[in-house]
Order: sequence, then C-alpha cells, then structure tokens
Amino acid sequence: MKITAQEEYGLRILIRIAGCKDKAGLSIPQLAEAEGLSSHYVAKLTRILRMGGFINSTPGHKGGYVLARPAREIGIRGVLEALGGVLFDKRFCQSHSGTMRLCTNSVDCSARSLWQMIQYTVDQLLDRITLHELVNTENEAVKVLNYILEQKAPPMEVEAR
Repeated sequence: MKITAQEEYGLRILIRIAGCKDKAGLSIPQLAEAEGLSSHYVAKLTRILRMGGFINSTPGHKGGYVLARPAREIGIRGVLEALGGVLFDKRFCQSHSGTMRLCTNSVDCSARSLWQMIQYTVDQLLDRITLHELVNTENEAVKVLNYILEQKAPPMEVEAR
C-alpha cells in the first residue's frame, strides 16, 4: 500500500490553504512555489479539490483558493478519497481474477478479509481526523493525532461478503 503523490501533494496544498490568513486565499503560483511543484500540477490538484467541494476560488486578479467550509468540517478520509480513492476497493476482486473469469478465491479468501480489515481500520481513524488538526506544526500535529489514536474506537462491524 502506498500513498500516491497526488494524495500527498493534494493534502499538503489543502493544509496550506487552510492555514492561509489572507481572505483572498492562495493563488496557484503561490501554492506551486510554497510546495515546490509545477503550476500545472497545482492547477490539476486544486481542480480536484474544488470539484470535491473542499475549496473555492476567489475572483479577481489577486484571487486564489480558500476553504469551501471550516477546516473542522473537512474530514481527511473524504479528502484522500477525492484525491485517489481507497486503499482496498471491494471491486478489486472482480477486476483482478487472474486468467479465469472468476477469482479462484471468490468464495473463501482470507487475504480479502485482511484487506477489508485494514481498510476499515484506516477509515475509522481518518473519519476522526479533520483538516483542523493538521493545520499545525508537525510537533503539535503529532500530539493531536496521538491523542486521537489513543481514543477508544467503536467496535469493528463484520461486513458480509
């Protein structure tokens, strides 16, 4: 499992926009310079974030991007799903069946159970983290994220196959 560059840079751009104090927001050139990315790539990422409902553009020559809603209302799970999807998609088994029409493990697959458990655990954690928690220094964010991690999570529900 890997975090894609699109997910990493998209999240970093969103954090930077959330931390901006200027009402006009941050422009594509400002974001590109701050993150060391090309303007073209930043434009692609801001389009995805805008289409996902996380940011809005401000009009005018000095316009830029601002949050579409407060950082406390922007869940990280939704952001990462908009930028790249989930770690394990239930449709994976249907589209990667090997050389046969159906996967040889379509009825009984312990590997699928592992991937579903990992996805569920990641989703549960990401559901509890908002953009607000990430608009901090790294040391402050680590403290907040550790606190969230230590909180008791609801018991895992078993999904039917």
